[in-house]
Amino acid sequence: MIKRNSPKGLLSYVIFAAVIIIILIVGLRGLLSPPDDTTYSEVIGYFDRLEVSEFELNLGSGSLKYVLRGEDTAHTYKVPNVSIFYAELFGDGNHFEGGNYRVAYNNAHPNEPLVYNEIPASDSSIWLNLIPTLLMIGVMVFLAVSMSRSISSAGKINSVGKANVRVDGGDKNKVTFDDVAGADEEKAELQEIVELLKDPKKYQDIGAKIPKGVLLVGPPGNGKTLLAKAVAGEAGVPFFSISGSDFLELYVGVGAARVRDLFDQAKKSAPSIIFIDEIDAVGRRRGAGLGGGHDEREQTLNQLLVEMDGFEINESVIVMAATNRRDVLDPALLRPGRFDRQVYVNYPDIKGREAILKVHSKNKPLAPDVDLKTVAASTPGFTGADLANLINEAALLAVKRGRKAITAQDLSDAAIKVIAGPEKKSRVILPEEKRLTAYHEAGHAVCHFYCPTQDKVSEVSIIPRGMAGGYTMALPEHDKSYVSKTEMNEEIVVLLGGRAAEKLILDDISTGASNDIERATDTARKMVTRYGFSDKLGPVVYGHDDNEVFLGRDYNSSKTYSEVIASEIDSEMRAIIHSAYDRAQEILSEHKEQLTRVAEYLIEHEKINGEQFVQLMNGETPNEPAAQPKPADGEVIAPEQPLSDSEAPKGE
Repeated sequence: MIKRNSPKGLLSYVIFAAVIIIILIVGLRGLLSPPDDTTYSEVIGYFDRLEVSEFELNLGSGSLKYVLRGEDTAHTYKVPNVSIFYAELFGDGNHFEGGNYRVAYNNAHPNEPLVYNEIPASDSSIWLNLIPTLLMIGVMVFLAVSMSRSISSAGKINSVGKANVRVDGGDKNKVTFDDVAGADEEKAELQEIVELLKDPKKYQDIGAKIPKGVLLVGPPGNGKTLLAKAVAGEAGVPFFSISGSDFLELYVGVGAARVRDLFDQAKKSAPSIIFIDEIDAVGRRRGAGLGGGHDEREQTLNQLLVEMDGFEINESVIVMAATNRRDVLDPALLRPGRFDRQVYVNYPDIKGREAILKVHSKNKPLAPDVDLKTVAASTPGFTGADLANLINEAALLAVKRGRKAITAQDLSDAAIKVIAGPEKKSRVILPEEKRLTAYHEAGHAVCHFYCPTQDKVSEVSIIPRGMAGGYTMALPEHDKSYVSKTEMNEEIVVLLGGRAAEKLILDDISTGASNDIERATDTARKMVTRYGFSDKLGPVVYGHDDNEVFLGRDYNSSKTYSEVIASEIDSEMRAIIHSAYDRAQEILSEHKEQLTRVAEYLIEHEKINGEQFVQLMNGETPNEPAAQPKPADGEVIAPEQPLSDSEAPKGE
């Protein structure tokens, strides 16, 4: 964040401080001023000549106040030695006691001798004299606090239009392309931007223009922000980062002012990079939704459009932005001249996942049985953030289990924990509920086994995790880009396998299949309305996404199909689901013995892996998993010693 000190604000503080100091000096001057320049002999002479009409002598402090005849002003004098002065004045030195008394007299007859009274001294006179000064100081302090608050409020109001931007200098930004893994194509496309920033003249000589903007699009967690930082780090230029929501404020016009301030700062440090994270917060299409056409967000967007490609020439400042909702952005923001390039940062493939795992496990000890390629193959659909979390969870499990290194079992358990949540072994489960869950999950697993297009079962468990009472996990062997109609039909068969097993074995159904039914219904709807898999309705897309208002489209949008088509869509969805349910019942009826074998084994052991499941399906006795040793109090279980170079298996 950049803090700017306004010259006017500093001048106000200096003037205010000077006034306060002057007032305090003047106020305290009266208290600290010395007595009259009168000598001791002159004071004694006043008393000897009977020129004193009134006086007060504080025997404790030696302070003398006296009034001369014919005058109204009181004079003050600091007596150097009170006892001597007392004896010389009254001729009775033995009578002097000092301390808490004062001597005073009032003689209106000048020819009569002095008459005095000893009165107990009181310090109240001092405080009474201080009251005006203290009041004045209190008033000054009150005014000072009021003025400082006013100045602070004015400063806050003036700073509202300043962009809350974070600046990373070229030397301080340590992120480079070496820190980004699993995005080789994206890095290659952004490498040109780096070269443009390093040597713009080489491109300008041939007439090429520097791109105004680069939009990074993709699902969350895939490293869009990291790529932007790496571009700035490689180019060695200032990196101005800000979130799209930071532009929006309660006050009207603040968003546009912050956009102007952001670009002003970047131009002063050109060449530089402006990075706007989550730009969809400020860049949604105009004139749609509930906001109207003149709201604060649209004014901010208009200013952003002007700054990126307006009348002013914007050279050597590249705008990078990240979003996972490109479909909501305004078309004017996406046209060439503003965001000239759009880089799609997708989920990493198996090679990319392995590279990401290597980056995040670089400073963590791994046991000899860990193969990151195997881990990458078992984590399809994981983003870079998911893989970083996976390594961290595995490290936490290793520490919890008393190990000094992360093992393959830790990584496997961490992957399941990331996907399904932590196990809840302490939950009390009734025998009837446990049996129902076992047959439900066995139904899913058996349908997986007999549906050729579905992935192999890797683990089945009836131990509750998260919100699920159990789970059947199947991991794909390869990354897929497309899904066929047969695969989606068999996916619905697998989803309904749990409900079919409940009906077949227990002759009853439960609410445990609610999520399965919801997912099956959603898949069937997409097959009919989005993918054109219905022979009756043909290859036609019906309707849009359900969240039309959120997407920034017209609020009063209507269906793009008639009620007759809506009825046919419902009919086709029901046909797909009923057909899949009948297929699931058919599979489980034909292989009821295997279903029972898997379910009974789950009831006894609560969890089986992929190898044990295949053995059960083949009628074999499954191998018991090796029990993990538990450390005693204070004991630490170390991993196996690494193999020597001659014993280690050779990689591909």
